[in-house]
Amino acid sequence: MNAKEFLQECKEKEIEFIDFRFTDIKGVWHHVTYDIDAIDEEVLSNGIPFDGSSIPAWQPINESDMILKPDLEIGTHFVDPFTADPTMVVFCDVHNTDGTPYEKCPRSIAKKALKYMDELGIGDVAYFGPENEFFVFDNVVIRDEINAQCYEVDSSEGVWNDYAEWGDELNIGHRPRTKGGYFPVPPTDSMMDLRAEMVKVLKEVGLQTFVVHHEVAQAQGEIGVKFGTLVEAADNVQKLKYVIKMVAHLNGKTATFMPKPLYGDNGNGMHTHQSIWKDGKNMFYDPNGYANLSDVAKKYIAGVFAHADAVAAFTNASSNSYKRLQPGFEAPNILAYSAKNRSASCRIPFGAGEKSVRTEFRFPDSTANPYLAFTVMLLAGLDGIKNNLEIYEAAKEPLNEDLFELSLDEIKQRGIRTLPATLREAIYAVEDELKDPNSFLKPVMTDEFIKTYIDYKYETEIIPVEGRPHPYEFVTSFSC
Repeated sequence: MNAKEFLQECKEKEIEFIDFRFTDIKGVWHHVTYDIDAIDEEVLSNGIPFDGSSIPAWQPINESDMILKPDLEIGTHFVDPFTADPTMVVFCDVHNTDGTPYEKCPRSIAKKALKYMDELGIGDVAYFGPENEFFVFDNVVIRDEINAQCYEVDSSEGVWNDYAEWGDELNIGHRPRTKGGYFPVPPTDSMMDLRAEMVKVLKEVGLQTFVVHHEVAQAQGEIGVKFGTLVEAADNVQKLKYVIKMVAHLNGKTATFMPKPLYGDNGNGMHTHQSIWKDGKNMFYDPNGYANLSDVAKKYIAGVFAHADAVAAFTNASSNSYKRLQPGFEAPNILAYSAKNRSASCRIPFGAGEKSVRTEFRFPDSTANPYLAFTVMLLAGLDGIKNNLEIYEAAKEPLNEDLFELSLDEIKQRGIRTLPATLREAIYAVEDELKDPNSFLKPVMTDEFIKTYIDYKYETEIIPVEGRPHPYEFVTSFSC
């Protein structure tokens, strides 16, 4: 779609405002709105000026001028279903004032990765299908003070409400229980109508949904969205999170994609299906391979496993991410692949033909910036293909057992690799990549961007979390 066609669409839909949106390093959506009368083809072509120094970890104040370039080609713009006045939301890339893509713009980085894949001759399309799980709570209280560190979330589905008094209402007692929320019908599933409303709104903004269900944990849900190309899929994650949060908000509730808000229950993942295609053919497909998996796909998996520590810094981008990656909660941290096996970090989903064969990496979560997470997994996989890497010895063959049952000693004895245990460990691996002139990241990410990402994670996640007393430390250490 060109600018003229876009403006004609706005006219037909009686749009009054255009909302230009872009994504920062963390993955947070920002926006600036213009009256439709102030927008013409020239403005859309030249871009929208804004202050880059006011965005975390971007430009210094003396180099603050930046440009938002609307992307009308991919076609992920949509009419905002929540605004009082007809408003069209448009995805933007961030450019420098000389017209070049900004090196810290996640969406521009993702496009650069696709160009790199094409230049290698490995593929011309990369498909990604994320599954973003979420919680819907009735209330959340957070306290971050010099003398108090605490949180409390609440849901009528929580087992902690078995003894609660509900005023004039009855405590119905129907609850999923801990790890008991997979597919129950109402009234145990209290969110069926809420999820249905979310689906209707998701369809309004152009997303094609399929499976809709209660997830394993209390107050947890999932809405499946059709896969797309890398940038399109990342755009769709931003749409999905916006819609789910807003529908919950308008129903007097609060939705979160935080990986581990409940201790002892399952967390939120962003299982990510992916495949590479070239000339209309699925490069991951081989009818004679294990689970119809090609050698190209195995090299892709080998690349992700080889660079898993650094990959995790982008796919599991928060300190809370690593509280989810615990055995027994369907959040595998063991670097192995297998068909059907959800305890392996890379599952090969059942596929009846070429179109459906793909890999599913199960460790990512939604604190990741989707553009960066998909890009880094792709870069690691491309490195595996380019260098003919093989999956490391202990996981060279599919591991079909329940890997959650393995003890730490068994994992070590067998030489099975795992993901980092903390965000700090993952960032250490990115620091090593920064020093390496042949890093798998550097064909697409600049040294300045990598350094900024490292510093940002230290300043906003690692040091602040490590420096605060944890409530459980008062259980273990107060009476020392």
